[in-house]
Amino acid sequence: MSEPLNVDDTSFKDVVLGAEMPFLVDFWAPWCAPCRVIAPVVEQLAVEYEGRIGFAKVNVDENARVATEYGIRSIPTLLLFKDGKPMTQIVGARPRAELKKHLDASLT
Repeated sequence: MSEPLNVDDTSFKDVVLGAEMPFLVDFWAPWCAPCRVIAPVVEQLAVEYEGRIGFAKVNVDENARVATEYGIRSIPTLLLFKDGKPMTQIVGARPRAELKKHLDASLT
């Protein structure tokens, strides 16, 4: 899984919450310019952390239930899940180094 999986309201629980490894979920929408800025960074990190951290994308326009359940009010929002629970929330297009810091912390 070297690229983020597209998950929806139906598959979110099984894919993300049921994962044995940490999972970074990118809540985004096609019309969101900052979402388009951060997408390539998330894709690069998915390759770099393959086998250690899972990556998923949730289109908030098409999957309002999951977005509402996790209080997503601004996009892009990245939620880092570990053991089925959100442990870190990152709002906005953030630098790659900052994202790596959070990903590395989830591996300890």
